[in-house]
Amino acid sequence: MDLAQFLTEQAQRYNQPNFIADDPIQIPHRFSKLPDIEIAAFWTAMLAWGQRKTIIQKCTELLTMMDNAPLDFVLGHTDSDLRPLTRFGIRTFNATDTLYFVSFFAWYYRQYASLETAFAQYLRAESPHVGDALKGFHQLFFSLNDAPQRTRKHVATPERGSTCKRLNMFLRWMVRRDSNGVDFGLWQQIKPAQLLIPLDVHVERVSRALGLLNRPQTDWKAVLELTENLRQIDPNDPVRFDFALFGLGVAGRV
Repeated sequence: MDLAQFLTEQAQRYNQPNFIADDPIQIPHRFSKLPDIEIAAFWTAMLAWGQRKTIIQKCTELLTMMDNAPLDFVLGHTDSDLRPLTRFGIRTFNATDTLYFVSFFAWYYRQYASLETAFAQYLRAESPHVGDALKGFHQLFFSLNDAPQRTRKHVATPERGSTCKRLNMFLRWMVRRDSNGVDFGLWQQIKPAQLLIPLDVHVERVSRALGLLNRPQTDWKAVLELTENLRQIDPNDPVRFDFALFGLGVAGRV
């Protein structure tokens, strides 16, 4: 079996509804309205490092503090509603970061119906990938006067050479569309062909073992290299192989 066939079969194996139960993507799947899905998905993606079980636990805790109504909370909260959030934290993400996220979403959703605009406005139709969208979003996200310097480390940008793993995962969730029911595919202005691979430790290890990634550094250029190699297999939807690479890594099969 050649590599393309192997990856295609493995992607299909893991890109199934039963993938949702053990993955942080279950958090936004609890919602039905677009802004609620976007806020829950973005926050979940930004907190997605470490064990998946812990990520799910902490995101559930956070959304419970928001009455499981993310949009209503960010637009209509009072000062007393924010007090529980001052006790929220996971790893280096603390109350300062939490409250700024609320501030940004409150500011943003008073002007726009969907978070898609925050990314797509910086991306040309002919752009080969979402790099410019990630750079533009980072600048927009921290454009509020009270943006804390410390929060910048939680929202990556290619300008710092970061892999932008969590942002690329968020975009995968929102942009990729198929009939399997894992990714949402709710956004239309960004093409699946423009997505970049979310390069985490599992994806990196498997990609190197399979000869898909040779760059020694784990950085933005490594993301571009790996995605380009996957694009040779499927130019229209290269990031669907994230399911294969991640699934194989978690299962310890490669």
